[in-house]
Amino acid sequence: MNNRVLRVASCAVLVCLAVATASARGQSGSASQVPPAPAGAPPAATLPAEAGDPLSSTGAEATLTEFLGVNVAPIDLFSAFRLVGEQNPQVLIAQQRVIESLALRQLAAAQFLPNLNAGSSVDSHRGVLQRSSGPILQVNRDSLYAGGGAFAVGAGTPTIPGVVLTGNIAVWIYDFLVAEQEVERRSFASDVVSQDTLLAAAVGYVELLRAEELHKIAEQTRDDAREVARLTANYARTGEGRKADADRAATELYRREALVIQAAADVGTASAQLCRILHLDPLLRLHPVDEHVLPKSIVPEPVTLPELLAIALLNRPELKERHAAICQALARLDQAHWLPFSPTVILDFSAGSFGGGSSIVDQPVGSGPNALGDPRFGLFDPRQDFDAAAYWTVLNLGVGNKALIDAARSRLRSADLEQVVVLDRIRAEVATAYARTHARYAQIRIGELAIQSALEGFQEDMRRIISHEGLPLELINSLRLLGGSRVQYLNAILDYNRAQFELYVAIGKPPADVLIRPVTGFPSIPVEPQEVPPQPPPAPAVPNAERLGPQG
Repeated sequence: MNNRVLRVASCAVLVCLAVATASARGQSGSASQVPPAPAGAPPAATLPAEAGDPLSSTGAEATLTEFLGVNVAPIDLFSAFRLVGEQNPQVLIAQQRVIESLALRQLAAAQFLPNLNAGSSVDSHRGVLQRSSGPILQVNRDSLYAGGGAFAVGAGTPTIPGVVLTGNIAVWIYDFLVAEQEVERRSFASDVVSQDTLLAAAVGYVELLRAEELHKIAEQTRDDAREVARLTANYARTGEGRKADADRAATELYRREALVIQAAADVGTASAQLCRILHLDPLLRLHPVDEHVLPKSIVPEPVTLPELLAIALLNRPELKERHAAICQALARLDQAHWLPFSPTVILDFSAGSFGGGSSIVDQPVGSGPNALGDPRFGLFDPRQDFDAAAYWTVLNLGVGNKALIDAARSRLRSADLEQVVVLDRIRAEVATAYARTHARYAQIRIGELAIQSALEGFQEDMRRIISHEGLPLELINSLRLLGGSRVQYLNAILDYNRAQFELYVAIGKPPADVLIRPVTGFPSIPVEPQEVPPQPPPAPAVPNAERLGPQG
């Protein structure tokens, strides 16, 4: 295949993959229908069969024809890519995880803001109390607080402040940094899910196309086998051939009928698998709109394996996800180091109305607007409280802090090793896909030559059978070789297309300009200014030269 054609196809496919989320083409063309089943089974004398079969070959094929011909929905590769981004549950779940990480990052940033509390509290005491100087007193005491905060008792500050900011400064800072890296990590993880699902959709589309083309090949080979069976049966009926040859040809025809049925079932299976990936109703029978199966080159051949490995290291989202995880582990390690030197701060402010009384100091009845006639429940006035504190903590005499540092360092090493594991896997995927694409491309030409030779051999054996020169066994063998060559050629093309998709995903779906290479085979020749050689003097004029005509 011409390399320039492959490069043009490469650019075209890359542009199509870049707009995978574009709207689907509004094609309303009718899908190709499965060829109808034969009108009737061959005569028993011509094609012997077992009696009493629960389901005839014709009935099974008619059932599959009806199954494949109902709810046919045309689909192309670009529509499949669009449906993956819109409907695939795995892709949508990954996107929701990114949204969750954004909310968690906002929560981490909001830890620098204080909390607001508002409420009311009532305290009532009946019984003994001890003074700070030691005496025991019998006291009945009541108090009521309402406003910013709650649970104000006695002379102490409200237990629940109205405005409060508390926490460790290092925890605030590093929790926010970790939350930022979590957003990055989940974004790259979402890209991983998206690329894997797009690859699954591409492979599913290729497999659906393979199943339909194998069904056509099976029908074509079945028709050839039917012609062979007809010829051998006619020769056996007229006495010009052996009945054993007719039975052998009929057996081959039955095998081909079974392969047609299996191929039709594979079409339904491939359609159901693609429906699962695209989150479509499995009752739909998807039909690819590609009229011809052609090799599609995405990654140009001039790009070498070392270049592909370098491109993969720069573009694979798995490596970027692992890098974000390493940054998270580094932030946790720094947090563990700074934790003993970072203070825990407490800032709170409360304001509200507070009042009450006790049995030791009675208030006159109705002395306050809210006394309600109770001599120990009155004198409500505003009060305000502000508190500020900072303290440093060493966990478990420093042993706890060391344990936190060791655990964080171990997680960092694990993250580094996980990145190495991903790196090895990516390099293996690129090398494997690179080798597979070149092997499949070489097999395409071999398959084409095999079909040509198998077709010529089958036609020659057919002519020999018609002229009573060859053996039916030779024709049946040529039929099998021809059918196998057709399948091999189809698989070589589709396996090449699949390997191209896998290679493109393995290198991280880079933009088209990364893969563009100059066209080889046309070296540029520098044009240098050359001196014009001096012109020779004109020849002397020949008399009557105009009159000299062409000689002889």
